[in-house]
Amino acid sequence: MSSGRTPSPIEPLPHQLLAVLGQHRMATTNQLHELLRPGAVRQTVSAPLNKLRRDGLVDYTVLPASNRSRAWYLTSEGARLTKDFPALRGRPPYPINSATAASLKTPHTLTVVRSHLAFVTDARRRGDEHGHLDWTPEVSHPLSDGERIITDAVMHYTLIDDDERTKLRAFVEVDRTTMSSERLASKLIEYARLWSYEPQPIGRPRSRQAAAPGAVWLRWYPVFPRVLFVLTGASRHVLDNRINDLKAMAAEHPLVGTLARHVPIGAAVLDDLEEQGPTGNVWVPLANGDPRPWTQL
Repeated sequence: MSSGRTPSPIEPLPHQLLAVLGQHRMATTNQLHELLRPGAVRQTVSAPLNKLRRDGLVDYTVLPASNRSRAWYLTSEGARLTKDFPALRGRPPYPINSATAASLKTPHTLTVVRSHLAFVTDARRRGDEHGHLDWTPEVSHPLSDGERIITDAVMHYTLIDDDERTKLRAFVEVDRTTMSSERLASKLIEYARLWSYEPQPIGRPRSRQAAAPGAVWLRWYPVFPRVLFVLTGASRHVLDNRINDLKAMAAEHPLVGTLARHVPIGAAVLDDLEEQGPTGNVWVPLANGDPRPWTQL
């Protein structure tokens, strides 16, 4: 049985590297190493990466103040090659055309991958199923009035308890303290709108069969995913204040309050996820309560 502890050895590593970069848009050498070959020597990943670069499929930008650490991404040719990978079908190609363009996207993109790694590492320790492709960044969903919400990542995770398998999903918002606390909290309003949005049919139906009623999110999910906020980029005091602002939004906004009563919503600090694991008591429920694992929000 595959537990998600390590990626399948059947698929060639170069193929896995291309798939990860197609899925995540960008990742450092160390992140790719931890996602795909934890415990192996560094050369196991760096050698095929350099071969893919010589073939014109990937390139890298050097991270500032990092002892020349590299952040890898697909070239236009790499994006064209991977768009038909089964795991990436329906995922829009996202080539990065220059190291300068890559450097502009690096801080947020790599922090999102860092958040993913916290869950991957915890899943391996526990024997749960959560692999390198069970995390899809930049997923868009429609809202009313022609608007859209773009979540930083959609996570799929399977808890394994003896013979029982529990499938969980989450919308993940990664906050690097680059926007105002009020703007961050307003993301909760967007999720509440998505939860309640039921599109109305336009004009007369084409057939006598009525359209299936229900919220738009039912097109993709059997239950509405948890909403998880991962915070970093500031002092503990500042991050605690931002979590308190998220709690205030859940308490004061009627639609968000209704969402919080029906959907598990929590916030945690990224350093805590890395030190204690996402299944530690590190998540603050926005509907009040003591810190707990994300699986128990």
